[in-house]
Amino acid sequence: MEQTIHQITFSPTGGTRRVSELLCAGFEAESTLTELCITEDKLKYPSIAADDLVVISMPVFAGRVPALAVDRLRHIEANGAMCVIVAVYGNRAYDDALVEMEDVATEMGFHIIAAVAANAEHSIVRKYGAGRPDATDAADLKAFASTIAQKIDSSDNSTPQIPGNRPYRLPIKGVQPSAHRGCNKCGLCARECPVGAIDINQPKKVDADKCISCMKCVAVCPTHARGIGKVKMAIITQMLKKPCATRKPNELFI
Repeated sequence: MEQTIHQITFSPTGGTRRVSELLCAGFEAESTLTELCITEDKLKYPSIAADDLVVISMPVFAGRVPALAVDRLRHIEANGAMCVIVAVYGNRAYDDALVEMEDVATEMGFHIIAAVAANAEHSIVRKYGAGRPDATDAADLKAFASTIAQKIDSSDNSTPQIPGNRPYRLPIKGVQPSAHRGCNKCGLCARECPVGAIDINQPKKVDADKCISCMKCVAVCPTHARGIGKVKMAIITQMLKKPCATRKPNELFI
């Protein structure tokens, strides 16, 4: 492959970005990274050329792609470039996320040549999918990249059949993390929140209407002083116990 690869991710807790990096490393070509889950003042959208390859990787929130991720993705000019869409989920299910990504990317003008469903640690209950993507996942993603590269090199421009439902499942309002007594009011969570839902002067205050439950504040807290509370965590852990009991495979649609 000779193309420049643009990685475009929305990765609040790092798992989605790691999947994207492992997949793109398998292409053995130069790549750039654009992270959409940052504060709006830091956003810089990439310039896409028609002969570039774009890898769009998004997390799955309750079977859907985060609305903020879609809104920010739409600011990018596709210019007819080839595209691989990647839905990253926490060992439960990706439901309608891939077809939602397919519809958005196609509407934007991308030409989808492959789709991937991959696993990472669950963003709330970290014991589900713990340690993923791991060495086995890395091998899967490397093999997927090789297969996709072969398709590109063979000038096969066919569009894959991607599973999911239209209309998509209804979005669900998630839980809002908050700070507990270990919070030292450093303000890092407020500075890193992609939607400005945390008061920089009073980081224990969260605007529930703005919060998208991305868990970035939990991931960046240096004192591990943010979370959703023991009771809510116990309820969600029990709800996910059955669907997350077995290891889910990574899937390539090509």
